[in-house]
Amino acid sequence: MREESNIKIPGAVSVEPPAVKEPVAPREPLPPKPDQQGPEAVSPTGTPTGAPVHSRAQSGPYLTTAQGLRLSDTDHSLKAGRRGPVLLQDHHLREKITHFDHERIPERVVHARGAGAHGVFRSYGTASYITRAGFLAKDVETPVFVRFSTVLGSRGSADTVRDTRGFATKFYTDEGTFDLVGNNIPVFFIQDGIKFPDVVHAAKPHPDREIPQAQSAHDTFWDFVSLHTEAQAHTMWNMSDRALPRSYRTMEGFGVHTFRLVNAEGKTSLVKFHWKPKQGVHSLVWEEAQLINGMDPDFHRRDLADAIEAGAFPEWELGVQVFPDTEEEFFEGIDLLDPTKFIPEELAPVQPIGVMTLNANPVNYFAETEQVAFHPGHLVPGIDVTNDPLLQVRLFSYIDTQISRLGGPNFSQLPINRPHAPVNDMQRDGMHQTAVHSGVAPYRPNSLDGGCPFLAGADVGAFIEVPEELAAAVKERKSPASFDDHYSQAGLFFRSLAPVEQDHVIQAYTFELGKCREQAVRERQLLALANIDSALCEAVATGLGMAAPAATEETAAAAPSPAVSQLGGTWPVAGRVVGIVADAQSDLAAVQAAREALNAAGIVPLVIAPAGGFLGGEEGGIPVQRTYLTARSVEFDAVLLAGAGAPANDAAAGRDAKAGQPDTDVDPRLVLLLTELFRHSKAVGGWAAAGACLDSAGIAQDAAGLALGEGPDDVVPQLIELLAAHRAWDRFPATGA
Repeated sequence: MREESNIKIPGAVSVEPPAVKEPVAPREPLPPKPDQQGPEAVSPTGTPTGAPVHSRAQSGPYLTTAQGLRLSDTDHSLKAGRRGPVLLQDHHLREKITHFDHERIPERVVHARGAGAHGVFRSYGTASYITRAGFLAKDVETPVFVRFSTVLGSRGSADTVRDTRGFATKFYTDEGTFDLVGNNIPVFFIQDGIKFPDVVHAAKPHPDREIPQAQSAHDTFWDFVSLHTEAQAHTMWNMSDRALPRSYRTMEGFGVHTFRLVNAEGKTSLVKFHWKPKQGVHSLVWEEAQLINGMDPDFHRRDLADAIEAGAFPEWELGVQVFPDTEEEFFEGIDLLDPTKFIPEELAPVQPIGVMTLNANPVNYFAETEQVAFHPGHLVPGIDVTNDPLLQVRLFSYIDTQISRLGGPNFSQLPINRPHAPVNDMQRDGMHQTAVHSGVAPYRPNSLDGGCPFLAGADVGAFIEVPEELAAAVKERKSPASFDDHYSQAGLFFRSLAPVEQDHVIQAYTFELGKCREQAVRERQLLALANIDSALCEAVATGLGMAAPAATEETAAAAPSPAVSQLGGTWPVAGRVVGIVADAQSDLAAVQAAREALNAAGIVPLVIAPAGGFLGGEEGGIPVQRTYLTARSVEFDAVLLAGAGAPANDAAAGRDAKAGQPDTDVDPRLVLLLTELFRHSKAVGGWAAAGACLDSAGIAQDAAGLALGEGPDDVVPQLIELLAAHRAWDRFPATGA
């Protein structure tokens, strides 16, 4: 489809438009698209090769075997006569089929479904007083690769399920690789890693039927968390809007654990890491998420890739909460080693220390996003771990997992995992060894290889674990008494939300528990809610048609933390998607003006018309990206009405069940789109016949979140202002708890 040079719609499949006929003239492979970038070309041992980033891609104009032998045919197996049988001699068939049989590697047990992107992290230098990590010195720029993911679903599940999201960042520093492996929620379900198999087994599909997929709304999950009440804090976050992010680009990230930083003088501090999206933290509403899972299960993947391709590069500030490194490892009465607790930002403000920009999509999903291997034990000088019992187990589990998934101990030699620092580890051989090691003495000490490799001191960047004095203790399987508080922070979080957000939490608990079959599970979870917040428990019990139990534990009431609410601010709008409804009778000059104004603001404008092609004719006309048949409200952050919306030629139930039998002057699918947008508190703008379209949808023209006017000059600025607040939450009164 032809597009104007000044308005680029993301989503082109190839770097150049394909020909209608099959190309037959030999040529070199096409380069990657401009928005794509592969891993930096370093050797298996971390040495820069000087080769172009894309030098690992296929080369040469002709089809070959894996050994470079040119082939004349790949459509027919070698047979004894045209009717066979197939000959064992067919080396190309066997190579092709054998490789295909082994294309898939075991998927991650959790975080199987992910999306990744390349970028750069630029340090502000503001962390230099607490860490000697080189990549956090002033103005240092470090390449990064980030993988976002859902936790529960398989690789084939949908993006917008209610779930925790992974937020893992690989920093390719010149002191070695640092992995910050976190989530979009600052607390976790369990306090000790030995219970990780239990919580995952409980949350995954039931083992007898392998259902439900990518959901927590089932008996085994709620059976576990209602019995294992330390999970209640994370469960509360998971029932909030945080579990339904609008985009990976509008998702906060947390390191979850407390880490220990060491500065140049050897002084230590305890910190928690935070990623703050520049576009703000925004979410979907539940019905919208359910519709997306059917309409576009790849919604989050597509959104991230399209934003990068469109030049709306996502950005996050990295920040730290800093705490004194005391013997008790507490802050304001909160145990810093308990991963089910977070520290309210009002008590310890997040100090920005750098900014990350994602500016390139992967060239190949499998080679990069699927094979990337993170590990919380990938540390650099100046950053160390603490005795958080969940983190301690992760230090073992992650590397053990990579050996199983990626076929052996040499997974760090895969291009996406290669460090950008020299590697001389004395590790040899093993499956998939791609380095060609020289020398005869991979041991220390040695003289045959000239003594190399040598040990380093702290003065030349060696990693030195922080010496920690251990008090006399008993070897036992117990947790500290401070880990016994399972309810106070869940209540703190709930009471910190705005009333509309509390409504969503009530709805989520009611829906999830309503999907549980066993009455005992629902009763047990209601008891946990009673210990968290009596009003919340009462509202959920009413929705379930059950009696609200009395609390069995007295929980100290902490002051609310406004920072956990997503509402109340305004944010940049770059990367948002706005649909423009137009037809042949529209003022096409006004439509074009709206497109250009939205594009100038970094917003992706998609024209929605009765049929595909061009409005105003292919020569000089406006390209159509969506039709009434293909458009659905969930794809757009807002819609502009620039046409009358008359029923299209295919507005018949026999062609599109959404169309029904038109009995109005407006296409029923446009009416559906508008009613869904309105119900989901999204902005709607328009001019000319916009009022009639709203009337057909039963939407009052004085409702909140509408931008109506004479044309794009006054409507588009209003719409952008509404988008900056994400939703028109004041459209519907909140009930609250």
